[in-house]
Amino acid sequence: MPHEAIQSNNDLTALVHRHADLMMRVAYTYLKNTADAQDVCQEVFIKLAKRPVAFTQADHEKAWVIRVTINACKDLLRSPWKKLFSPIGEPVCSIQHTDNQEVVACVLELPAKYRIVIYLYYYEGYSTAEIAGLLKRNENTVRTQLKRARELLKACMIGGFANE
Repeated sequence: MPHEAIQSNNDLTALVHRHADLMMRVAYTYLKNTADAQDVCQEVFIKLAKRPVAFTQADHEKAWVIRVTINACKDLLRSPWKKLFSPIGEPVCSIQHTDNQEVVACVLELPAKYRIVIYLYYYEGYSTAEIAGLLKRNENTVRTQLKRARELLKACMIGGFANE
C-alpha cells in the first residue's frame, strides 16, 4: 500500500486507521480545541481523497500527513472566521494516563512553536533534523526551541510558569 497512490475506499480507510490518531494529536497540539482539530483532520482526509498521492515508503506517508495537518492548522488560525469567533468555555483535553496529566497540561500551556517541537520530538520520535524539515525551520532553530521548551516545562513542573 505505501508504494501506490490511494485509489479505493479501502485504501483511504486504511490510511484513516493508520493516521487519524496522529493527525488529531498534531492538530490538537496546534489548536488546543477538539472541534477545530477534528475539522482539520477531516480537511486533510478530504484533500487526500480528492488528490491521491503516491508514497515511496511509510515514513514519507507519515511525514506528508504531519506536514499537511500543520498547514491546515495554520490556515485555520489565519482564517477570518477563527479571528472573529472564539470557542465558548475552556478547551477540554482527554488524558487517559493520570500519571502524565501534569506533564501534558504543562505541554499544552507552552507557546505553539514549542508545543509542536516537543510533540514531534518526544511523542513521535523525530530527530531535530527531521523536525526541521517538517516544519521548514533551521535545525539549530529547532534545537533552540527544544531547549527553551524544556526550560519552560521544568519551570512549570517545579512551580508554574513565570507569567502566572
